[in-house]
Amino acid sequence: MGVGHSSLSSCSVDSLCITAFIAQPKTTSFSNSNRQKPLFPTKKQSPFAVLKIGTLNCARVAGEMEIKKGIAAAGKPIVDRHVIDDGLIQKIVYDALVWISLHGLLVGDRNDQRSGKLPGVGMVHAPIALLPTSFPESYWKQACELAPIFNELIDRVSLDGKFLQDSLARTKKVDAFTSRLLDIHSKILEMNKKEEIRLGLHRSDYMLDEKTKLLLQIEFNTISSSFAGLGCLVTDLHRTLLNDYGEDLGLDSKRIPGNTATGQFAEALAKAWTEYNNPRAVAMIVVQTEERNMYDQHWLCTVLKERYNVRTIRKTLAEIDSEGQLLPDGTFLVGGQAVAVVYFRAGYAPTDYPSESEWRARLLMEQSSAIKCPSISYHLAGTKKIQQELAKPNVLERFLESKEDTAKLRKCFAGLWSLVDSDITKKAIEKPELFVMKPQREGGGNNIYGDDVKETLLRLQKEGSEEDAAYILMQRIFPAVSPTFLIRDGICHKDHAISELGVYSAYLRNKESVIMNDQCGYLMRTKVSSSNEGGVAAGFAVLDSIYLT
Repeated sequence: MGVGHSSLSSCSVDSLCITAFIAQPKTTSFSNSNRQKPLFPTKKQSPFAVLKIGTLNCARVAGEMEIKKGIAAAGKPIVDRHVIDDGLIQKIVYDALVWISLHGLLVGDRNDQRSGKLPGVGMVHAPIALLPTSFPESYWKQACELAPIFNELIDRVSLDGKFLQDSLARTKKVDAFTSRLLDIHSKILEMNKKEEIRLGLHRSDYMLDEKTKLLLQIEFNTISSSFAGLGCLVTDLHRTLLNDYGEDLGLDSKRIPGNTATGQFAEALAKAWTEYNNPRAVAMIVVQTEERNMYDQHWLCTVLKERYNVRTIRKTLAEIDSEGQLLPDGTFLVGGQAVAVVYFRAGYAPTDYPSESEWRARLLMEQSSAIKCPSISYHLAGTKKIQQELAKPNVLERFLESKEDTAKLRKCFAGLWSLVDSDITKKAIEKPELFVMKPQREGGGNNIYGDDVKETLLRLQKEGSEEDAAYILMQRIFPAVSPTFLIRDGICHKDHAISELGVYSAYLRNKESVIMNDQCGYLMRTKVSSSNEGGVAAGFAVLDSIYLT
């Protein structure tokens, strides 16, 4: 979560320093007797096809009246957690842990040094919410409807190299990481290299602000949008638990929308691989040297192989530097194998580039004809500074022609400001609890809250440096707080929590042909309301699903 009462930190993160665990199913052979569908359905196979829950296929929002209907339900717990019998809770917890263990809702145990390198060693269950979190159906539809519009926006922004370079020019002077990314982008522009086939696997994160009753965007993730695999499993887990205990709880499993994230992400990668048109080429997953969230990634690779017969390889940036080769025609070889698609699950943080070796690898991939997910321009288009620039008056119109689409996007924008705005900086010093300071970083644990906002702003003013360009100010979002059962380390405890909804989307384009532009499932993350940060991978939040009200 990125901003909000506390942020469930965006998460493009994969380096799971989790305090609990998550399991993922390995193949459809684990399907239970209640499930007559693939483990990771595509949109065509989505459970929406059989559910009678209004129009849960994320069609267009029916209008303002429908949005208002959800306001009364926003923040209301779906069941009174105070009156559920302790004996019943313990039975549900036990069954949940069994299900998790059998279906692979897993991460590596950070207490086992080998768990981030060797599959099958030191596995633990992921942190989860025992029951799904209530969410008004009208806002759910709104979030789904926004996904393809944001996809198109990011694609168009990525093509405007001058806009990216100019918008990040001040940031470049004070942020070494962003500066290196911009240097690579500049070299690609100088080469006049065109990314004719463009693939984006994205996630847009939102919170429902309790005061305004508005669905407000926290951020748009363009690199390493994680937890598609494990998020789908949590949805399946919650449906299974409500099938078994729904009568006791007064809940209907059909109110949990189907989650197609893994199936559709695999479909997008497979279609990109097909567009590359080399049947001998592989898809390469760029990973961190230690990856405790590897099972989330392996689920995607398993679906790619079993459903589309696309082979994958996993390489760190250092290994790519050592084994990578660029042929004169642009073909990219790693270990002698042609690479059709490069899918980044690393490379979003400065710690992923401990030496020049990693930066050489990044540049080499960008110079190649392989399809990058994301390309350097897509990566930059997802930065916090670009998010803030797009929120300025008349900037969206530079990229989108539809007034209806720009109005929909603006409606979900929270307040976003540059620190050069002296009026807003003064307000943030006076009332720091209403703002969040955000650097150009992904992965959680980076934002500044409360009195630290005031102290940081005063320090920057006193120093008079340009370091302020490394940050943006964002309106702090205050979602509803409700009691929730959280499971960590096999132990269930009740606490007051807030939630953040992430909506996945996929965009694939080859020249003028848009091959795929779809909403692709979701990720709900829930965290204790007293915590500022909230990334699951960073150890602050738990995985959850939604119960439509």
